[in-house]
This record gives sequence, structure tokens and C-alpha cells, in this order.
Amino acid sequence: MRVPIEVLRGLGVQSLILTNSAGSLREDLPPGSVMQITDHINFSGSNPLIGEESDARFVGMTSAYDAELAAAMQRAAEEEGIPLSSGVYMWFSGPSFETPAEIRMARILGADAVGMSTVPEVILARFFGLRVAAASVITNFGAGMTGAELSHAETKDMAPIGGKRLAAVLKRMIAGGGTELG
Repeated sequence: MRVPIEVLRGLGVQSLILTNSAGSLREDLPPGSVMQITDHINFSGSNPLIGEESDARFVGMTSAYDAELAAAMQRAAEEEGIPLSSGVYMWFSGPSFETPAEIRMARILGADAVGMSTVPEVILARFFGLRVAAASVITNFGAGMTGAELSHAETKDMAPIGGKRLAAVLKRMIAGGGTELG
């Protein structure tokens, strides 16, 4: 994703809104809901800046998710009447789903949702000086939470439900424009 994000920055883009599908680790965050990402845990053991030779690779991540963009997303959700939870996203490398033990660990470490993307894009966006907002469409509960085996078919079935909600929020957010989007 380095080249596309670098091109966006070169074209003058200042803000990046990222989306993903994720598994919920919270009973109050069921499939079909939407969670705004407020922070993340990079559990993959990888970083897209490995190999970058300049000191610019030491990117601060304290404010990885822009507060003004987050507020704009929350306002848009309220205006649309769509519940928008917030929480911490944990990145696993995938492509297999997590195990029940990994889900228990993620919950202990403070994650609210798990997935296989987004974190490297956030790191790259911050490296290129972009402001970031992100949201997850919740497609399933984490492994071991329901007793059922996870399947990609389940995630594909649930994605359009939460996706429709997230699309409405993002359309309202973008239409609202303002200085938040830069």
C-alpha cells in the first residue's frame, strides 16, 4: 500500500479514511454493527516501514487516529441515527482466523475487534503526514465466543449489512466536509 498512499499524498490528499471488516470481541458489538477505530495494537510482528533507511521511519503513533476526523465521523453517525461504537483494533496477519486462545489474549490486552488489515495503512499514512480516521464493519464474533466455527462465508454475508450503515455515515461525513477533512 506504500505506493498508492504516497501517490495520494503527492496529489495533495491530506486525510485518509480507512475501512475494514473485523471480528468483535465485545458482546455489545454484534455482527452488522460499526466500530470507529480509536487506537490499534500491531500484533502481526510486521511493520511497513521496515527497510526504510531514513530516520523518518520513526513515526509517532500517539495520535495515529485524528481527533477532528473522529469527531466528524461521530457527528455524521448521530445525524444518520446510526450507532457508532468506538474501540481498539488488533491486527493479526491472517489469512486464517484467530484461535479462541488468541481472542482471549486480545481481550486481555484491550482489543475490541480483530482483523487482518488497516494497521499497515495507518502507519504508512502517518509516515506520509496524512490524517487518519478508520472504522470496522463487524462481521462476526471472535473465535470461541459463540461456540460456532468461523467462516469466510459468514463474514461475506454480514459485511453488506454493516457496510450499508458505514456507507451512510461516510457519505454524511464527506458531505459535511468542513476543515476536518482537509
